[in-house]
Amino acid sequence: MSAELEGLIEHSAQRLFSREVDPGMRERAESGQLDERLWRLAVDGGFTLALASERAGGVGARWAEVVPVLHGLGYWQVPLPIAETMIGALLLSSAGVEIPDGPLALLEQGHGNDIAVRAEGTALRLHGSAPRVAWARHAQALVASLDDGRIALVDRRIGGVSCDAATDHAGMPADTLRFDGAPCVALVRAAIALPQPVWHLGALARSVMMVGALESALEQSVRYAGERVQFGRPIGSNQALQQQLALMAGDAAAARMAALVAAGDAPSIAQPDAAAAAFSIAAAKVRCGEAATRATGIAHQVHGAIGFTREHSLHRATRRLWAWREQFGSEAFWAERLGRAAIAGGAAGFWPALTRRRFEGL
Repeated sequence: MSAELEGLIEHSAQRLFSREVDPGMRERAESGQLDERLWRLAVDGGFTLALASERAGGVGARWAEVVPVLHGLGYWQVPLPIAETMIGALLLSSAGVEIPDGPLALLEQGHGNDIAVRAEGTALRLHGSAPRVAWARHAQALVASLDDGRIALVDRRIGGVSCDAATDHAGMPADTLRFDGAPCVALVRAAIALPQPVWHLGALARSVMMVGALESALEQSVRYAGERVQFGRPIGSNQALQQQLALMAGDAAAARMAALVAAGDAPSIAQPDAAAAAFSIAAAKVRCGEAATRATGIAHQVHGAIGFTREHSLHRATRRLWAWREQFGSEAFWAERLGRAAIAGGAAGFWPALTRRRFEGL
């Protein structure tokens, strides 16, 4: 059933994104607009609730089965908060909390923010601020993972939340949220057996999205190298350029494999085991981040100055790679975590932990 479901999801995602996402839509997103029609089509296609439980109206899919959707977000540069809403819906539905309508934004306490929950009378309220929250201005509600293992749901429509608009490297919303006693609609124990679930699952989603953007940039670079003629020959016939494209292709392939392994290890409604998830997700974010750094340089070298222009499509993939490699932890952040966990395990425990993909304390 897994392969059948994955095939159905892949077909639906490719058909929707290839037909509906165009340069004008991406331009409008950079000016602050959310395409309501495309969002509704994504909702009707079941993408936003794909990971949520069947009781909550979802499919209860595994992460490996929704890889085509996340990959498509990167490959087609889809300007929608589908990944954030998928993760929020998974966390809420697994804890038995009703999923609110509309897009969701995500927060992980302590990672670049100072949010805190305080008891005020009979109510639990959120205070503090959080910068660089993806798609916050368009979110109907916020799902926050707290240090004590609980999940908080805040409905922006109730009040107590203000938003200062900002953007990431790709021009997509990455806003600052300020909480002034925003009431928690729900505050429940996380049911996903993964520490800091928003941070880890966000890193996983970004890794798969980066693979999609990497493969888009690679295809554009190979095509341009075959079309651009200098001195009577395609520039792709140059051996030095061929070598650079081969390095880029190798990076993309390695990133794809790392992301697929992480997706296979990630916990879901259908697959609650998360024993190897933290290691695999950390490794995937490191590998995808490193690949993004090298590949974007090669892609723009191949294209020359034209790749930086607004009229050319390359920058839409590369700017997303620059944005996503920083979100939910850069490769340096995750590499340090992996290194500290490996050192803590000692020399005798390194190889067994590596082969099991389980570093204690990660």
